[in-house]
Amino acid sequence: MNNDCEVLALLEQAGQDALNASGAEAAIEALMQACHTRLGDHNAHMKEGALKPGEQDIFVAGAFFVTPDERFHMLVGGVGFPSEQKRLLVPIDGGHPGIVYATKKKLILKNTDEHPEFRQYLKTARMGATIFAPLIWQGKFIGQIIMAAQARNALRDEDLSALVAVSRVATAVWVAQGGLAWMQQAYPPVDGFYVDIAGLK
Repeated sequence: MNNDCEVLALLEQAGQDALNASGAEAAIEALMQACHTRLGDHNAHMKEGALKPGEQDIFVAGAFFVTPDERFHMLVGGVGFPSEQKRLLVPIDGGHPGIVYATKKKLILKNTDEHPEFRQYLKTARMGATIFAPLIWQGKFIGQIIMAAQARNALRDEDLSALVAVSRVATAVWVAQGGLAWMQQAYPPVDGFYVDIAGLK
């Protein structure tokens, strides 16, 4: 994402797709699909040191909403995640999602190797870069949207700024599309993929 015009174009199209979607999860997925496609440096994997042996050019995007019992963040509208992790549930205070939950602030990890406290929750790979933007409705933290890439430095400050802009639309669309009520019905999910706070190896 190189300039403000591109961010506006993303919001214009993806925002309308979210408003046209049939339901809360489809609305979030429309926004996450646009982020997955248009945010991040998709050539980063070709740079020296970006990938370790055996790693791949992987991007994921998704929303993690706080469950009604406030015990977990639950994945909704994920793009690029393994199918068996469609309903990934991360402990509410787990890893960097837990930090975003506690602080209600955006966060960027350009190279997760520099953050030994980083936890892997994605089944297929440990991500090398990630960004987080909180979703706050009337002062209450209801979740966060994230992007991650296996290539280090694939996510930049400008991508975080764009994700924050998308988070404002995502919050409003989630509420307008009945997401708060949807969460009450969808949790606990029958296909939940629960991870513990230490993450996966």
